[in-house]
Amino acid sequence: MTNKPSDAAARPAPSTSPSPQRFLTGITTTGTPHLGNYVGSIRPSVAASTGAGAESFYFLADYHALIKCDEPARIQQSTLEIAASWLAAGLDPERVTFYRQSDIPEITELTWLLTCVTAKGVLNRAHAYKASVDKNTAAGNDPDADVSAGLFMYPVLMGADILMFKAHHVPVGRDQIQHIEMARDMGQRFNHLYGEHFVLPQALIEESVALLPGLDGRKMSKSYDNTIPLFTPREQLKKLIAGIVTDSRAPGEPKETEGSALFQIYQAFASEQETAALRQAYNDGIGWGDAKQILFERIDQEVAPMRAQYQALMKDPARIETILQAGADKARQLAAPFLRELRHAVGLRKLGAQASAAPKEKAAKASLPVFKQYREADGKFHFKLVDTQGQLLLQSYGFDAPKEAAQAIGLLQTQGASALDGLREKLQPLPGITAAALDSALQQLVDARP
Repeated sequence: MTNKPSDAAARPAPSTSPSPQRFLTGITTTGTPHLGNYVGSIRPSVAASTGAGAESFYFLADYHALIKCDEPARIQQSTLEIAASWLAAGLDPERVTFYRQSDIPEITELTWLLTCVTAKGVLNRAHAYKASVDKNTAAGNDPDADVSAGLFMYPVLMGADILMFKAHHVPVGRDQIQHIEMARDMGQRFNHLYGEHFVLPQALIEESVALLPGLDGRKMSKSYDNTIPLFTPREQLKKLIAGIVTDSRAPGEPKETEGSALFQIYQAFASEQETAALRQAYNDGIGWGDAKQILFERIDQEVAPMRAQYQALMKDPARIETILQAGADKARQLAAPFLRELRHAVGLRKLGAQASAAPKEKAAKASLPVFKQYREADGKFHFKLVDTQGQLLLQSYGFDAPKEAAQAIGLLQTQGASALDGLREKLQPLPGITAAALDSALQQLVDARP
């Protein structure tokens, strides 16, 4: 999930486990879907939603949209466009749970429950917030200039989106892995304090999902103003494709497919045989005008039937509203009783209601520091040690393999502070953390081992 018009990925075959696996995808309502969203998100996710043995949740993240967009008409229009796009592409609301985030009040209440167990230090390290702080610092401004509390709390709202429906898998790009790890941290902390309630989600990265280049060769993105809207009229589609940047090689000169935006876009829509044919045409010196005509015809072949359905849906917003309300009803059948369970767990109950005693083993675990292993956007594996209040006590640098990080954690859990010297080069210095506090935390873990 991101602040882009859509975010999802292809999924592997559903588990053969008797319990269905849940997949959840959020779509932020700030823009108009383009070809890149379709290839990288809409098409693979619609295909995945038709498989057996999986429960799929798709939502329009309009609360997230408020973080970056202060134009009410734009958010409403984007909600309509994105909903119509997914439906036109074949998303079946009878097979999936398709809803608008703001129609589920339980999500905002869960956001507060998670806020109360999330350390501020964790949110300080969120990529979006850090990027804003770094930008302000570089410009000589106050670090928090123009940083809203919404941006700062964005990961908690995302955590509530995911944890509310006990999602097992969340398809995301590599730049979103941190948000899934933070959701896991929130769920784990809550479970330690109040018992096992949340499923801890896994980020699902699909490396084969295409990232389309835009008109200028850079990644297709609204921020670059280089997009091709998914359901733009046929003549406008042809005009936009004609504007794709190419090199100066004349007809008859062999052309390179490597780095060719035109070829990459074609490859995302064409079959292997069609792609091979265009590759040969490049070698034979096809003219750019002819290549662009081939690309136009191939895209329009796939998009035209959906375009007609999209236009019909856009003319009937009441129909889309009915679908979203039905999806909200379906979602709330899960969310409402689960939130009642969570309210009771934290003590928000009617007077006289009795709390179920937490197991002693659970209480003991809740009082111990916790190691957490995760993967950053650079592909490196890290770990950290946090105390029972969520304060960061120890932070590693990146390891090339998860096994290396796990081995380091194992040494610290079994040898305590005596293992620190041998791992010193792999550990980041943390200001404000005393050696005594760290030694004490590690000793607690050593003592708690069976």
